[in-house]
Parts: sequence; structure tokens; C-alpha cells
Amino acid sequence: MARWGQVMHKSFLPTGKFWGSNAMTPSPACSALVQQFEGCAKKQADGSFSAYPDPGTGADPWTIGWGSTGADIKPGVIWTQQQCDARLAQDLASFGARVAGVVGSAATSQHQFDAMVSFAYNVGIGNLSSSTLLRLHKAGDFAGAQAQFGRWNKAAGKVLPGLTRRRAAEAALYAS
Repeated sequence: MARWGQVMHKSFLPTGKFWGSNAMTPSPACSALVQQFEGCAKKQADGSFSAYPDPGTGADPWTIGWGSTGADIKPGVIWTQQQCDARLAQDLASFGARVAGVVGSAATSQHQFDAMVSFAYNVGIGNLSSSTLLRLHKAGDFAGAQAQFGRWNKAAGKVLPGLTRRRAAEAALYAS
């Protein structure tokens, strides 16, 4: 496995920095992490999937498939497995571009990037953008940034065991 400072992606310079706001894209490790924690929930007897309310709030945002949300997802929406998988790929590409944009030219490994994409997919790009996690990452304090993942384990003010596990997995990926 490549380590920090090694060339791990064709867009990396030997210094470990990447260039351009969309030079990095989420890797299969990112997709696997998101799939592990989002699950493809609410599978029906016919193999389709139905929209459901956010488990943390019991209401908005309505969710379907691999944690997809948006104006097109509301009660009564049904998707096939292929629709769920295609939307995850589309959403991860979109979040990847936005994470690359907020990270800017800060030195970032593929694993750090993937962990931040998973984090942003779950909490939103606005929360990542204004987070201490991102501020510390951009300052090069990677240990400090890694420690910040664990602080984001609540929904509606309550600690959720699933979020605690997810943040630990994101922190581990970030550090690897």
C-alpha cells in the first residue's frame, strides 16, 4: 500500500501535493466505505428499493439507495438496484469535485481525500467546508484533522453508534 509522500495517483506530484480542483476523484475505497455505512436500505420483496425518512431525524431529508437525498427523493419513490448504484456513482463524483474544491492545493493523499468525501457525503459539503477538520488538514496538521472525525457522531443532538463507527472508519482511512 502506498504511504504519504509516495506517488499514489497520477495527479500527485512527488511532493505529495495534487494540483487542480478536480485532479482527484473518489477511489473504490471511498465507494466501499460509503456503501458499508449507508447500506442499500428498504429493499422490497421484488428487489426494488423505497425511499425512507432520515434515520437520525425521522423526517427530512428523505433517502433512498446508498444514502441518496435530493428534491427528487420523497415518500413513494421506488428505485431499482441499478438506479441506486448509478446515483451513488454520480453523487460520489459530485462530492469528490466539491471536496477537491474546498481542499484546494493542500497536500492530500488519496486516502485522506476518500475519507473527507465519505464524511462530506454524510454531513454535507457545507459542514466539511466550515469544519475544524478541514482547517487542520489544510494547515498540514493531519493528526489533529484525523482526531476531528470522532466529534461528528451525533444526529439531532444524540450520539449514534453507527455514526461513531463510521467516523472511526473514516479516521482510520484518513490515517492510512
